[in-house]
Amino acid sequence: MTATAIGVDFGTTNSVVAIADAAGGVTARRFPTPAGAVEAYRSALLFYREGRPPHATIAHVSGPEALDRALDITGEHRFLQSLKTHLSSKAFQETRLFGKRYELEDLIGTFLADILPEGAAGVPIVSGRPVVFAGERPDEALALKRLSAAYKQAGVAQLDFAYEPLGAAYWYARDLKRPETVLVADFGGGTSDFSVMRFDPTGGRLRAEALSHAGVGVAGDSFDFRILDHVVAPRLGKGTRYRSFGKLLPMPAHYHAAFAQWHRLSLLKAPGTLSELRRLARDAEAPELIEALIAVIEHDLGYALYLAVSALKLKLSSAERAPFRFAAADLAIEAEVTRADFETWIAGDLARIAGAVDLALERAAIAPPAIDAVFMTGGTSYVPAVRALFATRFGHERLHYGDAFNSVASGLALIAADAARMTP
Repeated sequence: MTATAIGVDFGTTNSVVAIADAAGGVTARRFPTPAGAVEAYRSALLFYREGRPPHATIAHVSGPEALDRALDITGEHRFLQSLKTHLSSKAFQETRLFGKRYELEDLIGTFLADILPEGAAGVPIVSGRPVVFAGERPDEALALKRLSAAYKQAGVAQLDFAYEPLGAAYWYARDLKRPETVLVADFGGGTSDFSVMRFDPTGGRLRAEALSHAGVGVAGDSFDFRILDHVVAPRLGKGTRYRSFGKLLPMPAHYHAAFAQWHRLSLLKAPGTLSELRRLARDAEAPELIEALIAVIEHDLGYALYLAVSALKLKLSSAERAPFRFAAADLAIEAEVTRADFETWIAGDLARIAGAVDLALERAAIAPPAIDAVFMTGGTSYVPAVRALFATRFGHERLHYGDAFNSVASGLALIAADAARMTP
């Protein structure tokens, strides 16, 4: 297949590359794995040392292979995921992997080079971007500068950005037969983004008008953290105390706060951090719990925890209660979790998502009854409480669900192809 344009949905959790051809077709790139080809490529990197000093070199793998190696707790490696979440944060300047300095642009550029097809350097590319970048005080200009630099490092010469829900909207609208006003809800790992679009397919050509955009840094990772915070963190020392100069003090909160974002766990694996945790363990009321936290960090068990949390979320989408099970490196955690508990934990996150939806409608000067269809995409759209939120506002009959992973990238490829045709 000869690519005429490419759409890239570089995601917090998964990334998808869609390729448009001269005939107007769009195909998601497939990546080979031992378990079969996949289209949603996990946004993960794993670095390891190859050979022995002084001639050792640093090598890397990405995607599914990085995940497989991350589960090997005996190997010496650094596993990194959710790199997108760092884009807007000035706090992340660099990290050192086996003594070598890497800026964020280096890491993301390495990943993008792995997922882009051969020959992509000379093809127009549209990359998705969230409406609001993740983080407490996101710096949009910094995020776009870093992402542009990462694509440049990957060899991309023709690059444009488009809001991720805009890509999903284009994919939904490709088969429209009549004008519609559509609310697009794109749920990623780090952000939830919303666009109100007006589409008119009459006259043989699809006309699109973006009426408004809104977003919030709450999505799948936020829901994961609620499970970790209530089920896992107490088994890793959260809420316990340690002795210092004859006083009992609460365990420092920042160690467990790192579980709020998966990518921060790997950054705890620094000599200074581990040394401080061992000191705290010696003075802790429950040293075995702090030792368990150290084991999670030392053995890079973040991904194994992610799998356990994801399995629980999936079960709670179809069952009223489900078991949480995690076992690795002599650490075992089991608990029974109900959907009611989970929905209580994420109530604040749902309220923020609802607020972003209301803001998108307000900016478009449109009331819910004027929305003809709601197009929802992304893994979090499967959470019953999320679906209920939209059903209450718009009615079940107006809700439509797209491919959880491919809709955004495919729509971005269509946008890139249309732009290429219009360019002299």
